[in-house]
Amino acid sequence: MYDQNTISKAIHTKWAGKTVHFAKETDSTNNWVKNLSRQGAPHGTLAAAEFQSAGKGRMGRVWKAPEGSSVMMSLLLRPDFAPQYASMLTLVMGLSVAQAVEDLDIRTSIKWPNDVVVSRKKICGILTEMGLEEGRIREVVIGTGINVNTETFPEELQDKATSLFLETGKRFDRNRLIGLVMEKFENNYEKFIRTCDLSLMMEDYNKLLANKGKQVRILDKNQPFEGTALGINEAGELLVRTGAEKICAVRAGEVSVRGLYSYV
Repeated sequence: MYDQNTISKAIHTKWAGKTVHFAKETDSTNNWVKNLSRQGAPHGTLAAAEFQSAGKGRMGRVWKAPEGSSVMMSLLLRPDFAPQYASMLTLVMGLSVAQAVEDLDIRTSIKWPNDVVVSRKKICGILTEMGLEEGRIREVVIGTGINVNTETFPEELQDKATSLFLETGKRFDRNRLIGLVMEKFENNYEKFIRTCDLSLMMEDYNKLLANKGKQVRILDKNQPFEGTALGINEAGELLVRTGAEKICAVRAGEVSVRGLYSYV
């Protein structure tokens, strides 16, 4: 079973996912949570759906998944910090998903900034959206899609995407995975709000960073360049060595990163 009751029973947190909404179908869980926010839903409210008719990915891409195959959920946050810090929450969720999947005994890594990968292929997409009111954060909505029991992908995605099922041959309980993600996120978020940066998570993040020590190509539309990825700094920027003395800090959201010869 996979419904409001089974998801709620799998979540053992103080606030993250304590209120669960579930639908067989919705247009997008992010849109749904924004509506719930307008209705006064509390911090930590979680909405999950079996199917999204208009799921959203980064750069306006559509996110679709067959029924029964994936986790599609969005989490509502009502932080007190200034708006400029909110973009780092995407990395906080990426780390949390990677840690949750590691708890299932699956070797996992993160392609900066927040793509969770297994066997150098993506299993998770994250989209963070922020609503402002009079210059303050009204809400932050973090949408997360995880390929859990997906059996096939379109041909054009087969070299870039995978699922936990395809990597292990085993089916996984989506309720348990959501519970693990909420537990990891609550822990990481509470570290984040102490400093409003990633300083307390840098070590954990860099341990899982797939790009670390690898040659990468920075796809900056103005000035693309190549270098060696060293890890992230406290602001979640990717540090890239481009010469003996030169290290560039690359901001998430402004550029894309690729391995020289592959997606990672």
